Amino acid sequence: QVQLVESGGGLVQAGGSLRLSCAASGRTFSSTIMGWFRQAPGKEREFVAAISSSAITTSYADSVKGRFTISRDNDKNTMSLQMNSLKPEDTAVYSCATGLSNWFLRNKPLMYHYWGQGTQVTVSS
Repeated sequence: QVQLVESGGGLVQAGGSLRLSCAASGRTFSSTIMGWFRQAPGKEREFVAAISSSAITTSYADSVKGRFTISRDNDKNTMSLQMNSLKPEDTAVYSCATGLSNWFLRNKPLMYHYWGQGTQVTVSS
């Protein structure tokens, strides 16, 4: 099995920055796609960003493009999401996921095999 643990969430003012981390343990971490998703109160879970197993290819939701940066360090079994220029609408529980092997399904949360417990990000006006 693969276990994922997120950290780095918190409260930040609009325009500020946060860096989320996802630590993985178990098998297959370095060989599968990883992604970040978020869910705000009363809303469906939505895709934020994904990164290929090689870290060469990345993908972002239009709402975060140019503000967020996804990265991974396969040697340390970690993935990060650098969030800059945060907006109140970024407020949500952010979760990391992995276990996806098909890049074309990267924005489909039901296609990921493993999930972390989530970390709260709150952006105030």
